[in-house]
Amino acid sequence: MTPVQPPAAELSADQARRIALRAQGFLGAPDRRAGVPGVLRHLGAVQLDTISVLARSHELIPYARLGAVGRRTVEEAYWSGGRAFEYWSHAACILPVEEWPHFAFRRRAYRARPQWHHDLPDGAYDTVIKQLRAEGPLTATELGGAKNGGEWWDWSASKVAVERALMYGEVVCTERRGWKRVYDLAERALPDALLHDDLDDAECTRRLVALAGQSLGVGTRADIADYHRLRGEQFDAVVADSGLVPVTVQGWAKPAWADPAALASEPRGRHRTTLLSPFDSLVWERARTERIFDFTHRLEAYVPKPKRIHGYFAMPLLAGGKLQGRVDPAREGTTLVARQVSLAGPKAVTPMAEALVEAALWVGCTEVRLERVDAPELRGPLTREIARVLA
Repeated sequence: MTPVQPPAAELSADQARRIALRAQGFLGAPDRRAGVPGVLRHLGAVQLDTISVLARSHELIPYARLGAVGRRTVEEAYWSGGRAFEYWSHAACILPVEEWPHFAFRRRAYRARPQWHHDLPDGAYDTVIKQLRAEGPLTATELGGAKNGGEWWDWSASKVAVERALMYGEVVCTERRGWKRVYDLAERALPDALLHDDLDDAECTRRLVALAGQSLGVGTRADIADYHRLRGEQFDAVVADSGLVPVTVQGWAKPAWADPAALASEPRGRHRTTLLSPFDSLVWERARTERIFDFTHRLEAYVPKPKRIHGYFAMPLLAGGKLQGRVDPAREGTTLVARQVSLAGPKAVTPMAEALVEAALWVGCTEVRLERVDAPELRGPLTREIARVLA
């Protein structure tokens, strides 16, 4: 376990919440000049997911912080100019290209892995590498097909091979095209200065712990380790040298660490009002969300429909630095449909209306229609507020 050090500061629960909001880009003026690349660098990782309701999650992340930045602008910011690569971090994530050397520990672990779910046919790996060298960048379809024709996990030999090469680091995913990964050789896609695995495991994990601490502002061992899916013992081995400082947070049962820069000034500024992707790094860790916001949130997309409580892709409402409700959205032509709305109380009506209208306009909708509102007495006020904001 991590050696106990005297805490550098004692934080109230409210201070910790505001530190976390500022660290995640939701408190204070957004850095619009840095734009989407700035959001990616600031967060250190943007999670990808196949679900697309209003938009895909990696589009919703910068939208939540910057407002209605164009969706094409978002994609170009991630993928043009060699700014980013896709790899396994918290999950499948877009990562700043300068962090490539710090995932060497994970690439080494994959290379040393003795067993895999998919068998790799003889010669398939070399064939894929040769094809990419001659013709790349290519999708799995262009490499010979992604599937054998069965279930989704029944990958073709070329798909198994290129995914293995991705994990090893010989191949890089440089963009998504029609949601398909586009693969290229790392030697061609990455800057020469970054194309190495020189850093040892301790250097890699120390950097990722420091980055996670900066992106979270303050967090427990589990919070910080989970950000890039490190094991607890990996965190323990490097936290003392990571630059993070131990703190205590009132109401938190476990020790915490903070980024010193987050403690240097009081978090102040305007709070963002927005809808959050369930895969947003502000809320992707359920226990942390409950501890900081007293708000229980679970993605129910994979829950059988009769057992869902808040809906398929319920998006939390962030307003005034608190989570004040959620909505399960859908799109029908130019109408954003709020299939199910939950509100913390009457004070959440106006923020929900503003967030729904802003999201609707961002994705090209001109109307908002309510279906179910969990508190029937708030349906009328919310309907009127939506009409007022749209006017």
